[in-house]
Amino acid sequence: MEFISVVAAAAAGFALGAGWYGALAEPWMQAAGVKRGPDGKPEGGQSPLIFLATFILQLIVAGMMRHVFALSGIDGLFTGLVAGAGVGLFFISPWIAINNLYGSRPIKLTLIDGGYATLACAAMGVVLALLN
Repeated sequence: MEFISVVAAAAAGFALGAGWYGALAEPWMQAAGVKRGPDGKPEGGQSPLIFLATFILQLIVAGMMRHVFALSGIDGLFTGLVAGAGVGLFFISPWIAINNLYGSRPIKLTLIDGGYATLACAAMGVVLALLN
């Protein structure tokens, strides 16, 4: 059941990312400085390998979250939500902010990416808590 919960949690985070970045594509591309072609889409397009790599990386995050949740006894909807949001807000988002500060990237980029990290980890936390 542990493997299934990790895959389901990663899928939840991935799906949330599709919606999040779909809705915020324009401000994200501006803040990230993504070069675009004449059609307004990112130059070079987006390879399916990017999406595969993204899902694999989310499997790693979900797997570690499951491990930490098991060690911490996190197994309820509310505790999964709070712990997951905490991972996104207090671990991942500050790291994104540090990288963006040193890269002189706009705060808007940090807010978009950190917001996604927080919501995706919260969703993963709920899935992990409910399926374990």
